[in-house]
Parts: sequence; structure tokens; C-alpha cells
Amino acid sequence: MKKLILTLLMLLVPLGATAAAEAIHLDHVDIDLKDQAAVQRGAKYFVNYCQGCHSAKYVRYERLMKDLGLTEKEVRANLMFTGEKIGDHMTIAATPADQEAWFGKAPPDLSLEARYRGTDWLYTYLRSFYLDDSRPFGVNNTVFPDVAMPDVLAELQGYQKAVFKEETDAEGNTHKVFDHFEAATGGKLTSEQYDKVVHDLVTFLSYIGEPVKVERESLGVKVIIFLLIFTVIAYLLKKEYWRDIH
Repeated sequence: MKKLILTLLMLLVPLGATAAAEAIHLDHVDIDLKDQAAVQRGAKYFVNYCQGCHSAKYVRYERLMKDLGLTEKEVRANLMFTGEKIGDHMTIAATPADQEAWFGKAPPDLSLEARYRGTDWLYTYLRSFYLDDSRPFGVNNTVFPDVAMPDVLAELQGYQKAVFKEETDAEGNTHKVFDHFEAATGGKLTSEQYDKVVHDLVTFLSYIGEPVKVERESLGVKVIIFLLIFTVIAYLLKKEYWRDIH
């Protein structure tokens, strides 16, 4: 019985909610999947900066065309850099073996990354790269230490330095704790503009994690309204049928 209760409790925990994540400060991001323009911009950033290494193999270009209000011509011209047919999935040209040779590990597919990590995690992660000469690509990340991914958005954000401070724990051990970032080199965008880019990119990742979410939520509201109306009608019918008896 205890095992059953434990299993049920684990199922209630959102995907990606781990003890390690709780120890990291995550910046909150407001995601509105009904903002079609934000999803469109996020799709553009994804294919230009992410899809060179990361696939979204559970998403079809045709689905993007319908959900984002785009024409097939617009999708082919701006979003289709892999695949030949509009019904193809968002895959990449490189093989897992090639990627493993380049990065030491094949980059993950990002179709469900927002559902696994959470949007706050992704938003904070993409804004937390810093210079680190000890890493193969010269950068590290405060949210995902020693990550193998290069800072692909550095041309937009610029590079930043991480400032750490020393803290002593209850056992008397001294260790470094992240304090803040300092700009090292400027990018093409201001800090506010870059945050907007990351917001749109995370919005797109949230969308591909569950493309039917907006439709599902809309349908759910309609079902609830129907059930409420049906309950009132059923109650009135019950009173009508039983009024002579009562």
C-alpha cells in the first residue's frame, strides 16, 4: 500500500521537477501559446540557432503551417532547411554518430524538452552561459554546469562573466556560489531585446511540447460549461418528474 501511495505521489510531480532544479534559482517566464506572433518568432529562432544540432522529430512542418497561420510557401522559405515534403518531421542532417564525435554526446531532441525541463528552466538556462576557459567550447552554464553545448546565441547576447562568492556551509566547508553576471563583450542585442528573443524561443519549445494544448484547454472549458448547463437541466427535470410524489 505504501508503494502504491508513493507511486501516485510521484506521478503528481511535474516532469523535470527534481531536487537539483529546486536548488537553482530560476527566473519566471510568462508563456502565452495564444500569442501566435511569439510562436512564429520562436520558430524562426529555433531553425536558425538550434536546429543545426537539435531535432524536433515529433513535429511536422505541416503542423507548423496550420497552427502558426503560415502558407506552405512561407514555411518552405523560412523554416524548412531539412526535409523535402511539407509533411516531413523537423529532423537534422547530422547523424548521432557525427554529433557524438563533435560534441562528445549527441544533442537531445527538443520536441518534449519544455515539458521535461519546464519553461522557467529553459528561460534561465539560455541566459546563463558564461566564459570558462576550462571548457571545450570556452563557456559554461550556471544552470547546467559543464554542459557540452556551445553558446549558440552569443552573437545576440554577447559573452558574460560569472562572479562567484565563497560561502561556508554548516560543516565548515568553503565552496563557491554563483553571485551575478558581468558583461564581457557586447552582442547584437540589448539585454532586454535578448530576453525577448529567449522568451519567444521558449514559447516555441513550449508549443511543440504539446501542439494541441490551446485547443485542448478551449475544448475543456466548453465541456465544463456544457456539463454545468446539463446539470441544471437534469435538476429541473428531476423536480418535474418527482413533484407529485414529494
